[in-house]
Amino acid sequence: MFNLLIKQMAKNEGITEQLKAENQMEWVGRMNNIRECATEIVNKEMIFNLKR
Repeated sequence: MFNLLIKQMAKNEGITEQLKAENQMEWVGRMNNIRECATEIVNKEMIFNLKR
């Protein structure tokens, strides 16, 4: 689920392999942001809801 979420979010944000080739630092920053957002979503929806 986590990897699929990251791929979908990157596609929606227009983060492409072309961006990676042209501006690696921007690509890394944007992908790190997406990874953090996906982590929060998975934690909230999957992990913390199991404790209820």
